[in-house]
Amino acid sequence: MSGNAQGGLLGWIDERFPLTRMWNEHVAEYYAPKNFNFWYFFGSLALLVLVNQIVTGIFLTMHYKPSAEEAFGSVEYIMRDVDWGWLIRYMHSTGASAFFVVIYLHMFRAMLYGSYQRPRELIWILGMLIYLVLMAEAFMGYVLPWGQMSYWGAQVIISLFGAIPFFGDELVTWIRGDYVIGDATLNRFFALHVIALPLVLLALVVAHILALHEVGSNNPDGVDIKQHKDKDGKPLDGIPFHPYYTVKDIFGVGVFLFLCALVIFFAPEMGGLFLEYPNFERADPLATPDHIAPVWYFTPFYAILRAVPNDLAGVVLMFAAVLVLFFLPWLDRSPVRSIRYRGWMYKTALTLFVISFVVLGYLGTQPAGGLYTTLAQVGTLIYFGFFLLMPLYTSWDKTKPVPDRVTG
Repeated sequence: MSGNAQGGLLGWIDERFPLTRMWNEHVAEYYAPKNFNFWYFFGSLALLVLVNQIVTGIFLTMHYKPSAEEAFGSVEYIMRDVDWGWLIRYMHSTGASAFFVVIYLHMFRAMLYGSYQRPRELIWILGMLIYLVLMAEAFMGYVLPWGQMSYWGAQVIISLFGAIPFFGDELVTWIRGDYVIGDATLNRFFALHVIALPLVLLALVVAHILALHEVGSNNPDGVDIKQHKDKDGKPLDGIPFHPYYTVKDIFGVGVFLFLCALVIFFAPEMGGLFLEYPNFERADPLATPDHIAPVWYFTPFYAILRAVPNDLAGVVLMFAAVLVLFFLPWLDRSPVRSIRYRGWMYKTALTLFVISFVVLGYLGTQPAGGLYTTLAQVGTLIYFGFFLLMPLYTSWDKTKPVPDRVTG
């Protein structure tokens, strides 16, 4: 097609749909800080994994049967008889874990550089809503293979709601869709996993990006680049997202895909972390696995749940561990954003928080009791202490002077 024909087609589209304007506003003429570093890869990688999950999920639904009698067999059929079915299944299962890897690193970057502080509170809240929906999406997808850990994991997690006073038992029955976990549970989880939650997730991702582009991206210095502009109104410390960061992200995508390929082709189970070995056995309501534990990305919260002997208190703490993240923009009273200019108190607190999160993640994979329970209780105290004491130590912390412009 000639250039004139291309221009004519593009012009025809632009008269009816703001294609060029959207491209310019959100990519070509969106000015991002020029000092982005390694930590800024993970937002675009999260988008990449989202696309992977949707595409591979579509192909899996073509052969999957959401029936307690046929679900496990249909997954085995995909793995053994469908052309490239094993690859699609492993791309999807590895993608689920990869999603949480990049999301956790994305959230950690926000904590490093204060990306949740004013005026980016709404971006953070939308991101946390994405995280919540992603957790629900992952849990329901985890149940669909209908293996031993799928069945008993669902049994444990759903039964937690029974600890809620007055209406807990009715809520459990409503979630299951029956008095026991079976066809009704599997069908509604399939519908939510394949249709409802992905629609909500896509809407939240779009809102998250629009909110980000409205106020502008943060940077490792925590400096607002909109404060210094040239005569054309362009930030002096900003560069167009395209082509500079699109090219940089392509490099990050290449490295990321290489690492994912290593997992998919050589260690898709990742030693039982990504795909647990009991889940390769058909669900049996009469045979309980020796040790029931969720997938690794839920284990920190599972360890918090088991850290206290009281069921209701454990459930409250588990949900509170997630919900407290929503309040981070208002708990942090520091006058500076970036960890580069914060004092020793915040750096120490963040280090302890990360250590506690990793340790809780490990403890969630181990049987409860003895030293493991004690360590989980200590980890839980450190986890909540990071948030509850934040107004104090961020106010007392001695900060360094923040430069007027980015330092490169």
